[in-house]
Amino acid sequence: MDTMLEARLQTQQRNTQNSQETSLWSSGFGMKLEAVTPFLGKYRPFVGRCCQTCTPKSWESLFHRSIMDLGFCNVVLVKEENTRFRGWLVRRLCYFLWSLEQRIPPCQDAPQKIMESTRVQNVISGRVPGGTGEGQVPGLVKKEVQRILGHIQAPIHPFLLRLFSWALLRFLNCVFLNVQLHKGQMKMVHKAAQAQGLPLVLLSTHKSLLDGILLPFVLLSQGLGVLRVAWDPRTCSPTLRALLKKLGGLFLPQEANLTLDSPEGVLARAVVHAAVEQLLVSRQPLLIFLEEHPGAQGPRLSALGQTWLGLVVQAVQVGVIPDAMLVPVAITYDLVPDAPCDVYHALAPLGLWTGALAVLRSLRGWGHSPRVCVRVHLAQPFSLQEYTINARSCWGSRQTLEQLLQPIVLGQCTVVPDTEKEQEWTPATGPLLAFKEEDQLLVRRLSRHVLNASVTSSAVMSTAIMATLLLFKHQKGVFLSQLLGEFSWLTEETLLRGFDVGFSGQLRCLVQHTLSLLRAHVALLRVHQGDLLVVPRPGPSFTHLARLSAELLPAFLSEAVGACAVRGLLAGRMPPEGPWELQGIELLSQNELYRQILLLLHLLPQDLLLLQPCQSSYCYCQEVLDRLIQCGLLVAEETPGSRPACDTGRQRLSAKLLWKPSGDFTDSDSDDFEEAEGRYFRLSQQSRCPDFFLFLCRLLSPLLKAFAQAATFLHRGQLPDTESGYTEQLLQFLQATAQEEGFFECADQNLAISAIWTFRDLGVLQQTPSPAGPMLCLSPTFTSRENQEKLEQFIRQFICS
Repeated sequence: MDTMLEARLQTQQRNTQNSQETSLWSSGFGMKLEAVTPFLGKYRPFVGRCCQTCTPKSWESLFHRSIMDLGFCNVVLVKEENTRFRGWLVRRLCYFLWSLEQRIPPCQDAPQKIMESTRVQNVISGRVPGGTGEGQVPGLVKKEVQRILGHIQAPIHPFLLRLFSWALLRFLNCVFLNVQLHKGQMKMVHKAAQAQGLPLVLLSTHKSLLDGILLPFVLLSQGLGVLRVAWDPRTCSPTLRALLKKLGGLFLPQEANLTLDSPEGVLARAVVHAAVEQLLVSRQPLLIFLEEHPGAQGPRLSALGQTWLGLVVQAVQVGVIPDAMLVPVAITYDLVPDAPCDVYHALAPLGLWTGALAVLRSLRGWGHSPRVCVRVHLAQPFSLQEYTINARSCWGSRQTLEQLLQPIVLGQCTVVPDTEKEQEWTPATGPLLAFKEEDQLLVRRLSRHVLNASVTSSAVMSTAIMATLLLFKHQKGVFLSQLLGEFSWLTEETLLRGFDVGFSGQLRCLVQHTLSLLRAHVALLRVHQGDLLVVPRPGPSFTHLARLSAELLPAFLSEAVGACAVRGLLAGRMPPEGPWELQGIELLSQNELYRQILLLLHLLPQDLLLLQPCQSSYCYCQEVLDRLIQCGLLVAEETPGSRPACDTGRQRLSAKLLWKPSGDFTDSDSDDFEEAEGRYFRLSQQSRCPDFFLFLCRLLSPLLKAFAQAATFLHRGQLPDTESGYTEQLLQFLQATAQEEGFFECADQNLAISAIWTFRDLGVLQQTPSPAGPMLCLSPTFTSRENQEKLEQFIRQFICS
């Protein structure tokens, strides 16, 4: 009886707390706070410049000088002024009239031109290895070509496209608060396309399954024409594929992924090449997603996206078109729209009926949840031909992670080799296999280069800033009045690092809107002082906040890597929990900092760093060190008794330089100066530095802690096992550890996969063939418990608690 009364009292208290919290959300927090002047009008950096090293001509000529003078437009806000007509009836039918006025170019006779292309004719006549040969009946071969072409594309249906645009416009207005596009970026792309007269190839990030519909709609509304979108056939059912092909979708046929000696694969690849060449010749814009589709477990770069990009590269190389303009594209959401559970978990193809149900569910929940904001970014276009010529000169020697890092982890070596890391997690599949090895390497590095530009040009949304503050600074809660100031501080720090933000307005309204979006993961508690306490909900909510905070990591990645490297350097000298004043006494040499930064760069996955292939790791080390100095964490310090580095008056010249004959240039004057001693640094003793240093270290803590837990799990896991089976084992271990220690931000399947793949590159895990497929097992070097502990200790030195 007493147990029932206690349970009833707890239920009543919980219901009372929930009702009080609901009233707080509905009343706008119920606080009278001072209105803050909008702070985003001070400085908004321009993002998205192309690489000056690889594309200097494009960097200079394809930049729109007055881009910052133009503002933003809400693409889904269609009014009477957006049509040619005026009147009260037009105001009610403006969506329909707008869709009728969109320019849709007429469909050309593409199938016949593809059939007559040289590449397809060579396969039919047997003039290439694996060709069909002259013994085949021409009518049957033509039907086979038409069948394959029907899998790839279909003629665009103008009426269906206009009807779909009208329905999509109404849907977007119900689901999204706005869809922002920078008018200067759009004008820059228009100017580049008109001046060069070349086809546009847009290379985009991939945040939601809605991207493939939203981006073509946005660019069609801005007069760019009908986009051809390269879709992943695994994400769509046959019925949905048929609909998307009539709206401009492209799909790679299954035959293109067959072996090189298969006649069906040769013919399919020839048809795919011919279709892409015909599309580029007709100057139809093409959209390719360089990231894997949402919910895919594995590498960040998409193998399918690289295949489509490889087809474009080869079309330029064989001279079908003189050049192509590449445009990095990014799309960011406050919150990624919810997708059906089977898409993200079971990876089942999205059907037409399933998609319709998802739309109805979104419309039904529209009035009960706050609408999110979307931002579309178009970076500076650049010439593919120019990149191809200049990029090959940046290729140098590379070594595997096992060669670079394993001797240092085991204590067998202390010197980091002077070479770059070779880490490619996306295999060359399909038509990309028919390319030369040098061209495959070009496509991989171009993909990483463009994805780096897309991520750099992406705006940081308010939910990413809020999730970062709550997860890495205030896991136990923070007062709303303090959260307002820190939200403003982190926003300004993001802007100062050259990253744009995707919001504006008064501070209180921004924070209220952001907390409303994170309502499922944040609790509000009223305290006696009249303030509100914002507390992140414990448990799986931390995992969701960690995924949102990852969108902010690129802005602070250099400083985070540097802070963790400093933490690793100090870990061997003093206790990890030592006071900041004691740590500031230690002198840190530049060479030691370089070594620690290089070790961490080699350990971190390439998918996270996204370093430009034209930038060496040593240049990035100097950039990291400069960032630490600029943000005030490191202060230059002269060693006692040494000559100041800036004192050039005491440098002595050798006698041979004083009496060198004129015109003798066999030696450089600088070679005979006394080499300046290495630079030294101390940790700054400013009052804000300890908290900021800890904040930077925690940005990488989810990944590093997952790696450390994976090293701990090596002697507990059941090996040999398949990769998917061992991933499930590790994920269960991470979830169990999170329940004990509270590190829920590490219990993520993507982090588990990154740890397993990194350990495989490091030589900790090996793949062995078996009748059931490749199996993972421990390498002989790491079967000993001692070496496993060395690996864990090596990783944990970079983690700051």
